[in-house]
Amino acid sequence: MAREKKILAPTYNQLIEPVYSAMKELGGSATNDEIRDKIIEMLQLSDDIVDEPHTGSASQRTELEYQLAWARTYLKNYGAIENTKRGVWVVTTAFADVMSVKYKEVMKKTLEKKSAKSAEKTVTQDSNPENDGIEPPEELEPWRTRIAEILHSMDPFAFERLSQLLLRECGFSQVTVTKKTGDGGIDGTGKLRINGIFSFNVAFQCKRFIGSVSAGDIRDFRGSLTTDIEKGVFITTGSFTKAAREEASNAGKQQIDLIDGEEFINKLIEYRLGVREKTAFEVDEGFFKNV
Repeated sequence: MAREKKILAPTYNQLIEPVYSAMKELGGSATNDEIRDKIIEMLQLSDDIVDEPHTGSASQRTELEYQLAWARTYLKNYGAIENTKRGVWVVTTAFADVMSVKYKEVMKKTLEKKSAKSAEKTVTQDSNPENDGIEPPEELEPWRTRIAEILHSMDPFAFERLSQLLLRECGFSQVTVTKKTGDGGIDGTGKLRINGIFSFNVAFQCKRFIGSVSAGDIRDFRGSLTTDIEKGVFITTGSFTKAAREEASNAGKQQIDLIDGEEFINKLIEYRLGVREKTAFEVDEGFFKNV
């Protein structure tokens, strides 16, 4: 069933061709964030469109990111791109010399792969790709949604401790969590050593909520950093507005590194914190019939 609310963001079928073009312009490989930023530039999307939240349980992504995830999935099923690791995509060898694709052809072939019945299905024109019956993108699978729900329901201090543990797994040392609350500033500090030689004093702030961190939040955090702090990290279970990302990377100010809800979950998976990998098998009935 199509959503009743008309979305502002381009739909996944409208994004298939631009995503492929963006991949080509980025040299044939790109991260999710690089693809998103390139699409924003290519389509000249307004802040209202870029920051539009995706409606859904415990959703920490924007509507644009949701639609992009499905566009990448269709291109993957088509054989045009593949993900070499979580969140990193590359144009396949078979499409190395192919400069553009047609979205209707991409969708048609993907549906044909699904089943003979799907091959007869009319290409949907609404904003809900789940109507096509295609397996969802990895970042939209139910178990990831469950992790997001758990993170959003955690006690704020427990989330800070989880962030502390995650930073330790990422290579930080001397990570401490402050006891202050509601100050909108530093929630913890630590040291990050690079190649066993260079070290940086780092401060972090944790914002556990559903929604988007604003540019004002970034400025407030930056303003709380003392002179001995060389790097700032802003962690949220939500997302960052376009203005917040621009503020964080403002060349004339102290740079702030950002970890949004999607990246936080990716890191939990990478370091196996609170998750266990299970192997599942699919029965090939055709194999048994043809033995």
